[in-house]
Formats: sequence, C-alpha cells, structure tokens
Amino acid sequence: MKLISKIDHVYAGGLAVLHPEGQQTGIYKQRHTSPVRVALHGIVGDQHGDRRVHGGPEKAVHQYAAQNYERLAQAFPDSAAELKAGSLGENISAVGLSELNVHIGDVFQVGSAILQVSQPRSPCWKINHRFDAEHLSMFVAKERITGWYYRVLQPGYLEEGDGIELLERHTERFSIDQFWQVQLSHRPVIDDLLALAVTHGLAPDWQRRLSERAKYLRKHAASVG
Repeated sequence: MKLISKIDHVYAGGLAVLHPEGQQTGIYKQRHTSPVRVALHGIVGDQHGDRRVHGGPEKAVHQYAAQNYERLAQAFPDSAAELKAGSLGENISAVGLSELNVHIGDVFQVGSAILQVSQPRSPCWKINHRFDAEHLSMFVAKERITGWYYRVLQPGYLEEGDGIELLERHTERFSIDQFWQVQLSHRPVIDDLLALAVTHGLAPDWQRRLSERAKYLRKHAASVG
C-alpha cells in the first residue's frame, strides 16, 4: 500500500525541571528548523529524564499525530492553549499518519533515515504534571492516541518538510490502535496475545510481556477448568 506523509515539525532537546516535584524531564523539547542527525539511539542531542523508560534503540524516535491534539484540547479545555504540536515530547509531528494506519513493524523512509515502528508509546504520569491535568495520560491511553516509537535501521538526517514514506509492511492486522485493543482488553483472547507477540518488528520487551501474559492466562484457564 502507498502511505505517504511529511514532517511538519521536528523537536529535540535537553532536560528541564518538571513542576511541582522537580523531576528532570525531556518532555519540553525545542523545535528545530535545520536538519538533525538521527543515530541508532535517536536524534543527536535529544535527552531523556528517565532512561529506564525513555530512549534507547527501541524508543529512538517518537512520532505523534498532530491531529490528535484537537481531541485532547476538547477533552481538557483548561489545558487547550498548551496542547499543541511538540508538547507531548514527540520528535516528529505530522498529519496523515495515525495510530489507525501505522502498523507494528512498518518501515519508513524519513528524510535520509530509515526507521521501523517498534512499539506504541506508553503515556506516563509526567504528561499529567506537564499540563496540570490529572487524567490526561489516562485519556491518551484509553483513546489509544499514544503515538509510536521507531528504531533506526539506517541513520541519516531529517528536517521539516521531509517526506515520510512507507517502504515495507509486515502485518496488516496489528496497527498501533489494534495493538492497544488487544493489550488493554480486560480478558484478551490468548491467541491474539500470542499473534501480537510474534509480530515482526515488535520490540523484544513487548514480545516478552505479551508472551508471559498469554502463558499466565493459559495456566489460569487450565487450573480453573
């Protein structure tokens, strides 16, 4: 299938203080209007406050669908003025691509870099603090508008206006949205968990977590039966 978009904005930056508790965070990123270099661990110069859950080769570059901000602003009107492109800490802002049409394992040409979708973003409590909105991260998760991470298959450069073009698709079944439908299900179908776990390109950590959950559910079902 032909799936094409373009970069509207590129964001990267250093650490800042997140109030009210004073944690270090990389969510406050700056817009870059000149080319940035993308290495295996992400955009050169981009930093993360908690390396245990952010950054690294499986979360090298984060993209967020710019059109999602309208939904967020409608749901959280008191924070609407701040809910704009770049404010969730993404590196790439674009329209056209979304959780509905981007799939696990998709390989994209982005500028001169080649990136592969490795996993969705898991929204955390820092989003709530960033916007002083208690339930914002929960809304992002529940609505399945989380954005997604890329691993870098081929380092390169990217900048505003560069194209984003799908080169390879390995699953028609598991979009980012469908990933969350399976993962967030209170009683997921075991075969769905196992199918998702072996999807080509999925980050190893998610492969393990999904497989372990399927194993637990199967064991529980056998003991009940």
